[in-house]
Amino acid sequence: MSDTELDRWADAPSPCVDVCKYKRQGRCVGCAMTKEEKQSFPQHGSGAAKKEFIEALMARLAESTRNPAFWVMAYQRKCAMEGVACPIGAEGE
Repeated sequence: MSDTELDRWADAPSPCVDVCKYKRQGRCVGCAMTKEEKQSFPQHGSGAAKKEFIEALMARLAESTRNPAFWVMAYQRKCAMEGVACPIGAEGE
């Protein structure tokens, strides 16, 4: 992974997309995280730690009955609103 890519991941905001409604097994309907996972997201962690966290979340979304593309679009919008480069491309990677 290049330094530029790691920097993009290091600047990544939380995967929370500000829906915050917990229904499915205690998981948010917006981002599929539990309250504990939202609190444990490495706010100031390394790019590699954030990348691992978000990739695990995307894998969970892909395994569920939900389409991860909806979360990706919401997350890209969040990154744009926060003025940071989104580490996730249009295809979800």
